[in-house]
Amino acid sequence: MKKNIRMFVGGGVILVSILACGTSQATPTPEAISPAKEIVQVSDTAVPPTDTPIQHQIVPVALPENRSSHAGDYDSSVTAAEKKSNGGDRFTFERFERPFNANTMNVYFPELDIIDTFVYQDDTWIYGTIQVVDRSAASASPYRFAMQVDNEVDGKGDYLILATNPPSTDWTVQGVQVYVDTNSDVGDLTAMLTDEGSQSDGYETLLFDQGKGNDDPDIAWIRVSPNDPNTVEIAVKRSVVGNPARYLVDMWAGHGMLDPKLFDFSDHFTHDQAGAADPGFPNFYPIKALFEIDNSCRMAVGFEPTGYEPGLCPSLAPDKPVGQPGGCTASPRQIIACTFGNGTWDPNTCTCTLPTAIPPPK
Repeated sequence: MKKNIRMFVGGGVILVSILACGTSQATPTPEAISPAKEIVQVSDTAVPPTDTPIQHQIVPVALPENRSSHAGDYDSSVTAAEKKSNGGDRFTFERFERPFNANTMNVYFPELDIIDTFVYQDDTWIYGTIQVVDRSAASASPYRFAMQVDNEVDGKGDYLILATNPPSTDWTVQGVQVYVDTNSDVGDLTAMLTDEGSQSDGYETLLFDQGKGNDDPDIAWIRVSPNDPNTVEIAVKRSVVGNPARYLVDMWAGHGMLDPKLFDFSDHFTHDQAGAADPGFPNFYPIKALFEIDNSCRMAVGFEPTGYEPGLCPSLAPDKPVGQPGGCTASPRQIIACTFGNGTWDPNTCTCTLPTAIPPPK
């Protein structure tokens, strides 16, 4: 009996030992437990950097009381139903009256039709104003205005201030750019006249772009005139355009065709390609590749024009008759009016011969 008890106790000890060993193998030590891993949610959208606001130092104010020059322009709203301009479209002289669509000319754009322009200046700014028939009619984009400055008075533009349609009567630099023709090829060989085969690249250098460039955020501005919703006002610092004492200036309005690289336009298209807005030129009518654009004639600022400045407004030319090679007399205004009308001036007889309309080829 005692033997049996000892055997039972011994077996129990062995069983406990076996269970203890099994338990030790199944339970890991604390050092073997891996710590829980934190799941981090990574965003794939980068936070854009915050642009530093432009700090403007000089903002234009009201235009000077006295104007420096003025040029009216043709109002083609009165002839739009006839699908033609009201005058002033002379491709070979870089004069355009084309506020119409291409080819059919059955869509008239009153927001492009310039009817009046002025130039003002003070010690800091040169101002240009552009009045159109109806600025609120704008429906196409881009819709641009421009002022071109010729500070060498040779008919070849030197600076172009280009701006999109302004939103309000507050001066803004948004949408305003200034270009310069650093290689002096605007106008190519003959200013304001067609040079076929021209290699000009127009205004190739961007000097100012909406408050950036040239270390001056205040170079050029635009706004809607506080006095007329159909007039925009452009301002550019005199110092940026060479601080000229005398210069020529003209104004522009256009959609996408108003491209700095295409100045002078009459050097980048042939007359056949560009077409004409006047049915009186049946070989070229209607307008084709050059469309939805308008400009003014050149205004003289700071000097009395002789009448022989390229692109000069006929109304600004002297009206005093002067001797001509043939012994007759004529005023520069007469001569400009003749050539602007696509006529041929005869200095020997002081007469103007206008072209005879040739029927278009059948």
